Amino acid sequence: MTDIRDLNARAVRDSMDVVRQVQVGDLGRPTPCEGWTLADLLGHMIVQHRGFAAAARGDGAEMKHWEFAPAGDDAVEQYLAASEEVLAAFAAVGEELDAVFDLPEFKIDPPRFPASRGIGFHFIDYVVHAWDVAVTLGVDYELRPELADEALRITLAVPNGDNRTIDTAAFVPALDIPEDASTLDHILLYLGRTPGWRPDA
Repeated sequence: MTDIRDLNARAVRDSMDVVRQVQVGDLGRPTPCEGWTLADLLGHMIVQHRGFAAAARGDGAEMKHWEFAPAGDDAVEQYLAASEEVLAAFAAVGEELDAVFDLPEFKIDPPRFPASRGIGFHFIDYVVHAWDVAVTLGVDYELRPELADEALRITLAVPNGDNRTIDTAAFVPALDIPEDASTLDHILLYLGRTPGWRPDA
């Protein structure tokens, strides 16, 4: 079985390639995340990288690592640096992936998860967020074939109930999924995204 860290690293590096195309003038664009500009989305992506990196180092319970702020004019540089930080932190987790991640944004008591599951959460987030940024910019994003099966498996394990209707939910309720949907569209629809979304829609 491919190490979840390897799959996550490929997804994150694909997101880095997309974010490198962001210009300062793009930061005010609307995104598929309702009410968020691209500056908001990138700020979220940056802080999530740093929060997960802290979790991998055993310090995830400290809320200071999860404090959100919209990205500024140096958004690309900040994102690339945060990406390298989280990839290095995950790489340093023991080969058995038996560490425990504290992820306080998950509203359970206690919000603790095995490293493999925590990295899986991160992986699917960055598959989706890479698409979010790409569609905001109007550039192409393709889900690597080697990521598709595991990304879909993790996606379908996300509960789809009342938990998705609260203000702090990571995803909105699932949308209808046609039988001929691609794997990426299946993931997006199950997580409440509209594959045909465009900034001017």
